[in-house]
Amino acid sequence: MSVERIILEMGAGNDLYGQDYTKAANRAVQDALRHSSLIFFRSLDIPSEEMTVKVTIGVQEPDKVDIEAVAATLPRGRAEVTAVFGGQNVVDTENDTVSVIATAAIEAFVDIDQSKWKLSE
Repeated sequence: MSVERIILEMGAGNDLYGQDYTKAANRAVQDALRHSSLIFFRSLDIPSEEMTVKVTIGVQEPDKVDIEAVAATLPRGRAEVTAVFGGQNVVDTENDTVSVIATAAIEAFVDIDQSKWKLSE
């Protein structure tokens, strides 16, 4: 058996007025999750608890993301969340506000018995 990446989804989220990096990160994660439907767990009788979910959040100030709060929003699997430099801050000098844009990459990994699978010919 070997651990294989089975899903890669991306998303974007923002906080327009509060400069809340965790809120923007959570919205990016939810955006990415809405692009996926993991029905194969039920179809293949694989417990979703066996899945490791690696989330990478890109924001301008990674230390301001509460990674535990982001991990708590994931509905399945064992979450591993990392915040890195990325995303974008949009400064509105006229109104003295900063809009935070976060990006999220979500990867799902499962230990797969490769002897049960083959590429179609």
